[in-house]
Amino acid sequence: MDLISPDWWRRHAPGLMVAGLVALAAQFLSEHYGAPAMLMAILLGIALNFLSEEGRAAPGIGVAARGVLRLGVALLGLRISAEMFVGLGWPLLALIVVGVGATIGVGMAVAPLFRASRGFGFLTGGAVAICGASAAMALAALLPKGARAERDLVFAVVGVTVLSTLAMIVYPMLAAGLGLDDRLTGVFLGATIHDVAQVVGAGFSVSPEAGETATLVKLIRVALLAPVVLVAALVLRDGAVGADRPPLLPGFVIGFLVLATLNSVLDLPHWLTAAAGDGSRAALLTAVAAVGMKTSVARLMQVGAAAMALLVAETVFLAALVLAGLWLLG
Repeated sequence: MDLISPDWWRRHAPGLMVAGLVALAAQFLSEHYGAPAMLMAILLGIALNFLSEEGRAAPGIGVAARGVLRLGVALLGLRISAEMFVGLGWPLLALIVVGVGATIGVGMAVAPLFRASRGFGFLTGGAVAICGASAAMALAALLPKGARAERDLVFAVVGVTVLSTLAMIVYPMLAAGLGLDDRLTGVFLGATIHDVAQVVGAGFSVSPEAGETATLVKLIRVALLAPVVLVAALVLRDGAVGADRPPLLPGFVIGFLVLATLNSVLDLPHWLTAAAGDGSRAALLTAVAAVGMKTSVARLMQVGAAAMALLVAETVFLAALVLAGLWLLG
């Protein structure tokens, strides 16, 4: 992607500007009416879904949903240090790891009950447990190719997107009803919501502390994609591994970790970390608006009931497991 090229900007500027305008509208509603900015951005985006289907805005909306999101998450690294990892504690870190492994295992175990293959259970379980659509694409590259492979991948991507969007709205209310404080709310949201954008939206709709904690926990889950894919590649010996397979550790996670390391070992000036925080929030709000514009209600209605029930079961299992773990840890 050549960001210096005038042709690139001519192609992508309309969509980037639309996503930015939706983000500004969401921020206006937040400041004047008290509505959560992230929630407003994704709801306004869904109403403008037709812009992402075709026309001049479509390429830029795609870039906003992917590249701008990754930029925003990477910049959050300057707001997070090793002290936060230490503050999270080994019990919570263990709970995150157990949640990922158990959800994948349960998905594979119960898939036949939903008239699905264990491979499909592995695909959907991994998407729910790790990082939504990104995990689905990475894991699908390992599974044997067949007539249903592409359809299964599309379903997994669409299914986890809609469930993640619903969780973004419902889970903060559930956490408030259970009396979780901002820190534990962030842990719950980061450990259970599927996609990074919706984790960010849900977390920051509660408070800055909940948002940063949720993002940190979510990135720990994203980082677990690497060992999961490596283990799966060894187990699924017949899986096809293409040269263009998504990277085991996404670039924006590496950027996040590099910036977090710098913030941990260097005494960075406050103006720099504050500017990074403001830039991160602006980028994430724009990305969440674009994610909303890419969410098609019509396509979601075409998802099979039994397969959707499997995704819902995996989602409920992960949420219940994390809540039970938080209760046991006090």
